[in-house]
Amino acid sequence: MIGRLNGVLAEKQPPGLLMDVRGVGYELEAPMSTFYSLPAVGEPVQLYTHLVVKEDGHYLYGFLTRLERSLFRSLIRVNGVGPKLGLTLLSGMPVEDLIHCIQQQDDASLTRMPGVGKKTAQRLVIDLKDRMGDLRQPAATASTATAPLGAVADDATADAVSALVALGYRPAEANKLVGRIDTSGLPSEEIIRLALQKTVK
Repeated sequence: MIGRLNGVLAEKQPPGLLMDVRGVGYELEAPMSTFYSLPAVGEPVQLYTHLVVKEDGHYLYGFLTRLERSLFRSLIRVNGVGPKLGLTLLSGMPVEDLIHCIQQQDDASLTRMPGVGKKTAQRLVIDLKDRMGDLRQPAATASTATAPLGAVADDATADAVSALVALGYRPAEANKLVGRIDTSGLPSEEIIRLALQKTVK
């Protein structure tokens, strides 16, 4: 099991990223809660990781905090919740808000996220509500951080739409969410953050 990586951020395109660890490139997927606080490409970064082994390959998921990883591991233990939906849940709202939703049995907020139907939301609440108290940590602030404003690619809007589709939104829905935002001068991570905020209000 690969539990943590220390290296240099070589590429980032939500929800995927590439880390260079002493000359070896590790491809990972990460929730937007992690992406909002990643450094610029070329900067050092440390990520906590979770490895999923399937018949068609090995998949590595990265998280900026142990809290994010612990919550991800709890989510994917729920019947019907795989790694992709786990990333969607962690991307849809701040980590502390997601924990609060589950504790308060707020399945209505959970069903606003793509791929989460009524039954899945109820299963999440039933299976996890008693475990959430153990996950809370004062240091878990990465999920509420805003994206650093740096150089913005010309296709930041297209990148944001692609990321939302990868997180489970239909292309038309992703375009509609991004279309409600003034994207001028914003990096893709910030566009995604603003779009996701609209889905949970």
